[in-house]
Amino acid sequence: MNAKKYTAEAIGTFWLTFAGCGSAVLAAAFPQVGIGLLGVSFAFGLSVVTMAFAIGHISGCHLNPAVTVGLAAGGRFPASQIVPYIIAQVIGAVLGAGLLYVIASGKAGFDLAGGFASNGYADHSPGKYSLLAAFVCEVAMTAMFLFIIMGATHGKAPAGFAPLAIGLALVMIHLVSIPVTNTSVNPARSTGPALFVGGWAIQQLWLFWVAPIIGGIIGGVVYRWLSDEPAGIVAGNK
Repeated sequence: MNAKKYTAEAIGTFWLTFAGCGSAVLAAAFPQVGIGLLGVSFAFGLSVVTMAFAIGHISGCHLNPAVTVGLAAGGRFPASQIVPYIIAQVIGAVLGAGLLYVIASGKAGFDLAGGFASNGYADHSPGKYSLLAAFVCEVAMTAMFLFIIMGATHGKAPAGFAPLAIGLALVMIHLVSIPVTNTSVNPARSTGPALFVGGWAIQQLWLFWVAPIIGGIIGGVVYRWLSDEPAGIVAGNK
């Protein structure tokens, strides 16, 4: 049933947003034992690995509007399911950010002005990177993410290893791009925290929808052209 797929996508995106952004907000700079950039990168990657094993057989574990659109562009996902998947993903991300807010705000001195793991460019980029740099980074990173997803789930890829390849790809993406944009490559993940921060985070949110979706389409189309059949089964296609 489609309802089960949508619910799985919402739960999975909830977990990605809560665990990934939570690692940044709660643990990245925790006194003396903070996990830092490396830890946050692995938290995002592990959130995908764990959910891929948990719900991959139900919904395909997209957890990301750019992945859903990219898979459709790559011929792996029906266009008719794009909108409901994206709605479910955004709902899950907002719920994940909401739970994180409830926990984070329980600490004295908590202030949303710290960014709440929102994505940004220019003055709101961790490394003060320009809009152009942020846009190019998000497009390139998402394109490569889709390229890897398409390859790892191809019918001729080693069986059973797709979640690891995809999760490790997300780790690598974060290691490179956290300083540039705080790493999105996922419009839903960006939307959740931005709704709580408001202001600049909402104003800059457009980039973290447009760039990842463009990148996703590029990655899906390029891999579709490059590869031969048979293609692997990706959620929602069963």
